[in-house]
Amino acid sequence: MKKVTGIGGIFFKCKDPEKVREWYAQNLGLNTNPYGSVFEWYQGADPSKKGHTQWSPFNENTKYFEPSEKEFMINYRVDDLEVLVKELENSGVTVLDKIETYDYGKFVHILDVEGNKIELWEPNDIEYEKLGKELGSKTTK
Repeated sequence: MKKVTGIGGIFFKCKDPEKVREWYAQNLGLNTNPYGSVFEWYQGADPSKKGHTQWSPFNENTKYFEPSEKEFMINYRVDDLEVLVKELENSGVTVLDKIETYDYGKFVHILDVEGNKIELWEPNDIEYEKLGKELGSKTTK
């Protein structure tokens, strides 16, 4: 079975996402943009194995986390989303939507055993990094 390879993102609800992004930029040094912030990391000492983790505050009224009633959603990086989704369906896991494909990766949402919505992401880190550079010009300081 394919497994999770890391955390792709941490998403949480808040009253004022813009104010939260500004606070984190000012007080903790996060380089924020309209979507939050991106952390770059490397697997071991190999600079070619670069990855990204997205940090995103969402408006407290967002419907994006539904049907979960939690104030957060975690995005997990995976190797082969299509194979994983088939295996999850065969195991009786609730898959909420069809796989969506973007330049920066493939996404699908599932529910865990307690009804928490989870986002699975098969990343294309090269394209994701390009997207981050485009947003960098809109950075909140």
